[in-house]
Amino acid sequence: MERNRITELFGIKYPIIAGGMVWCSGWRLASAVSEAGGLGLIGAGSMHPETLEEHIDKMNKATQKPWGVNLPLMYPEIDQIVELIIRKGVKIVFTSAGSPKKYTARFHEAGIKVAHVVSSSKFAKKCEEAGVDAVVAEGFEAGGHNGREELTTMVLIPQVRQSVSLPLIAAGGIASGQAMVAAQALGAEGVQIGTLFAACKESSAAEAFKEYCIKLGEEDTMLALKKIAPSRLAKNSLYNKIKEAEDNGADATALKNILGEKSTKRGIFEGDIEHGEIEIGQAVAAIKDIRTAGEIIAVLIKEYNDTLTKMSQLA
Repeated sequence: MERNRITELFGIKYPIIAGGMVWCSGWRLASAVSEAGGLGLIGAGSMHPETLEEHIDKMNKATQKPWGVNLPLMYPEIDQIVELIIRKGVKIVFTSAGSPKKYTARFHEAGIKVAHVVSSSKFAKKCEEAGVDAVVAEGFEAGGHNGREELTTMVLIPQVRQSVSLPLIAAGGIASGQAMVAAQALGAEGVQIGTLFAACKESSAAEAFKEYCIKLGEEDTMLALKKIAPSRLAKNSLYNKIKEAEDNGADATALKNILGEKSTKRGIFEGDIEHGEIEIGQAVAAIKDIRTAGEIIAVLIKEYNDTLTKMSQLA
């Protein structure tokens, strides 16, 4: 695999980023991905500042390879987290769920590289104006929170590529080396993968969550909660209640009451697969067993190289 702007920007061997997922992406998963040649991200979205600091400290002991932190900008303790990231000397931050304008310059002053996740070319342009170093264009095949535009990755990537000159990372529904080649053909220079890593051995998700993911097919997730924040969820008892309520015109308050407290933690971290939120992407159908992060990356690279060879024979 040839080096490109993404590998050069982050100092990594392969242009593969493991999404910083809530309740999945702790230091074990992030360090395993980095050690395997990708870019591991700690998912700060489910961590209080003191927990994130602990994970950063353990990350520094676990690997000397590049790694970063994924930071949702709607985070309630955002200012404390930003100060912590700067104080601890984190070198790479992926931001999402908010405007990159507020913190990008501050991160740059601290020598931190910034990538921002977008769901449309309009927001990609705003990222370029804000001065970010790279943009992640995520289609709504992705698990968890999604953009309201409901654009697929195959539609989104070419539009973003035409709109900005920034290094471009594709995300959403990518779970194979073949998909990596397709993303590259559309104009992406790297990929961000969440779903495959959510159910790997180093993920901090509950074993019941991982085993549940193995059983799911490509039709077993749906976009829901559009009146709160559009989220892709696996179908379970909680999802069925949400769908019934949405079909009957429930407002945001009613939907929040159905979710209850810490529904995502219940589903992913505690393994309540019927009454918790199971945030996972459409690519969950590609998960056939629970592998290590290193094994996943090795398979991705082999598939990528094999696909390029086959394509060259067709030319």
